[in-house]
Amino acid sequence: MEKFTKPHVLTKQSISGDLVELIKNQILEGDLNPGDRIVETKLAKDYGISQTPVREAIRQLSGEGIIIIVPNKGPMVRDFHMKDVFEIYSLRAVYEGLAIRIAVMKATDEDILSLQDFYEQMKVKVHDDSIPSLLQDSLHIHQTIIELSSHERLIAMYRTISFQIALVNRILGSASTKEKEIEQHLELIEALSKRDPDEAEKVMRSHIYRSYCEYADMKKGPDDEFDNRAWF
Repeated sequence: MEKFTKPHVLTKQSISGDLVELIKNQILEGDLNPGDRIVETKLAKDYGISQTPVREAIRQLSGEGIIIIVPNKGPMVRDFHMKDVFEIYSLRAVYEGLAIRIAVMKATDEDILSLQDFYEQMKVKVHDDSIPSLLQDSLHIHQTIIELSSHERLIAMYRTISFQIALVNRILGSASTKEKEIEQHLELIEALSKRDPDEAEKVMRSHIYRSYCEYADMKKGPDDEFDNRAWF
């Protein structure tokens, strides 16, 4: 996802598409947070464009479940409740469990070696103070496993919720450490290397369920229902 900064001039053919990516980046960077309003007139003024592409961008973001339209307030960044998070993580368990199951059977030795090398480079970053987080590295491991499945429909379906996954990870990642990211993602690398599809799927589902429980412990409100069934 290309990162835009405020002075960026929108000059591409699809201005509304650029705005979609710009707003997504602002959300992931924390410049926009759940519950914040999106002021269409301000966006149009800041980038010297008409409100038409702004409305188109808002419409697309609304369709993706990232923006909600609140009566008398306008578009706002959607706030995820535990029901939303449960749905995201339970879908991830199904998608990624299937993906790693297929990946251990289809990935080449070179594919797995490449991911192992990436993990080793990730470990080196633990002691690099200029790198505050390994969240993007962890996300790369998950996305690589999805791609290694070579399951086109699965990959397409995963992409439809990829931004919501990234946003939830951003929130969860604020309480994570680099050491924790290293420790928890070793199990995925080892599962791929063992070439046991049943075990790999079990490991992935357990991995995602653990993240869901960590999120629930951190963010659960008094009115949230925490589904603690072992759906992994």
